[in-house]
Amino acid sequence: MYCTTHCLRSALRAAANTHRQHLQRQAPALCALRHLMTSPVSHSDAIATPPLDGAPKQYSPKIQQLVTDIANLTLLEVSDLNELLKGAEDDEAPAKKEKTHFIVKLTEMKAAEKVKLIKEVKNCIQGLNLVQAKKLVESLPQEIRTNVSKEEAEKLKAALEAAGGSVVLE
Repeated sequence: MYCTTHCLRSALRAAANTHRQHLQRQAPALCALRHLMTSPVSHSDAIATPPLDGAPKQYSPKIQQLVTDIANLTLLEVSDLNELLKGAEDDEAPAKKEKTHFIVKLTEMKAAEKVKLIKEVKNCIQGLNLVQAKKLVESLPQEIRTNVSKEEAEKLKAALEAAGGSVVLE
């Protein structure tokens, strides 16, 4: 266990040292950038030019400081940081919204009450004739109504079940 921890710490320290050396090489460019930011800007200088292809990307001092701080963490501190970040994700997870619109789906029928169910389906769906209602009932499962409120879905479910059908609300 000691060897693994020691090896990981050594690897992290080596990576941090390499990163620090890289940042030190970029320090003159950052100083020049700060000078440009604090000096008066003429109208022609105000137009930002994109970095040239192949040029190293410049990061803000805040980001560079974060990288340095993270690189200097011990394994226990990294573990603590990981736990805190996971906890923040859990806190930000949105609460489940209560479903407000439903699909009324007829799944099965009692064969003895087929005619009664066909008539009820015809009553539930506007513009449907008896032949269409019969075809619908004979080809179950079928959606009877979609995008209906909870109260209306409950009423339809009760009516269809009373007529001999099995209904699922989705």
